[in-house]
Amino acid sequence: MSPEGKKLFNIIILGVSFMFIFTAFQSCGNIAQTVITNLNNTDFHGSGYTSMSIIYGVLSASNLISPSLVAIVGPQFSMVISGVFYSLYIAVFIQPATWAFYTASVLIGIAAAVLWTAQGNCLTENSDENTIGRNSGIFWALLQFSLIFGNLYIYLAWQGKTHISESDRRTVFIALTVISLVGTVLFFLIRKQEDTKAPGDDDSTNEILGESSSARNKMMRAVAAFKKSITLSFTKEMLLLSVTTAYTGLVLTFFSGVYGTCIGAVNSFGSEEKSLIGLSGIFIGVGEILGGGIFGLLSKKSRSGRNPVVMLGILVHFIAFYLIFFNMPNDAPIAPMEGTDQVAYMIPSKEVAMLCSFLLGLGDSCFNTQLLSILGFLYSEDSAPAFAIFKFVQSICAAVAYFYSNYFLLQWQLLIMVLVGFFGTITFFTVEWGAAAALAARGSDYSSI
Repeated sequence: MSPEGKKLFNIIILGVSFMFIFTAFQSCGNIAQTVITNLNNTDFHGSGYTSMSIIYGVLSASNLISPSLVAIVGPQFSMVISGVFYSLYIAVFIQPATWAFYTASVLIGIAAAVLWTAQGNCLTENSDENTIGRNSGIFWALLQFSLIFGNLYIYLAWQGKTHISESDRRTVFIALTVISLVGTVLFFLIRKQEDTKAPGDDDSTNEILGESSSARNKMMRAVAAFKKSITLSFTKEMLLLSVTTAYTGLVLTFFSGVYGTCIGAVNSFGSEEKSLIGLSGIFIGVGEILGGGIFGLLSKKSRSGRNPVVMLGILVHFIAFYLIFFNMPNDAPIAPMEGTDQVAYMIPSKEVAMLCSFLLGLGDSCFNTQLLSILGFLYSEDSAPAFAIFKFVQSICAAVAYFYSNYFLLQWQLLIMVLVGFFGTITFFTVEWGAAAALAARGSDYSSI
């Protein structure tokens, strides 16, 4: 297999592995609060929102050390270990206990930081200036198939049910645990790249994350990775992109946990309210996959860079927020187990709810594919620290959003996303214009990014 073919193979395996793991985890996130609501009359007393807040809070803090951990263990084995912890978290729901639920939330927060740092390194190692956009799109599209498969199963399994029985819960979460383990095993198929580092190239990613038989060298690389993360955090480009990244964290919380809970709480949807959670996830996945395909795989045909894609993303999201505001009851995110009989400014419509799910996924793919692309382009030699900072900002904002989702009515959650999204779009534009100018100075074709 040619070197380019080997790199493309690695990107596909990376995407498929994440697809399996997040088929399980994202489906778990979509239904966690609904399942827990049905459990809170038992000895279990937990909150899906609180769990997710813990996960993303720990994830954000762990990103400060995740480049160092990846440097010591290696990116491939780091992803394998992280996948095991994802599977353990999902398995907790088979026989829930409050202490195990929150302990697993802490552990998966650490694992997620390591997983996404290693993923960013793997993506960058198998890409170059001309293929980073394509590879980001391939990875993102494969990853988002996870929303289709897991939620399709939930939709079919829970159709017509207004209460989730113990048998229903166990069947779903045993299946999701096995799926997560399959994705973890697939990481072993990723092939290592030959070391092409030029002599004296001390600042390259290979120097930071390269394997070494010397424990002392590995520790030196770990320290170097930590120092690089701190240094990059205060660069102008990273500070500007952090606003955009913060917005993706808020949106991640909304479509992966809050919106499904809202749909499941609307009594006007009748016996379909629980199965519609799964159908919503499917439509989010369709939007994500479509966006990843169009804006990633076809990126080389664009003559104007990343800004038009991000502009489309924010417009699509604003339309979705407007429709959700009119369609969903204001108390839906914090409704009790019995649901809510309130109506917003229109009678709740299943069709509008599913359209909004699609728009949420499409807009999210616009932002994430372009963020992955610009980070890989700007920080090709410092990929692990750069992606660690990206996940740090995204996850700490997701943690904050999951926390306030326990208390804020729907209208305030939507308003926060509108404001942060507006400013995040402007800051992304600023960085992209700078990247285009730098590329033009090198005599490269702007459309190649």
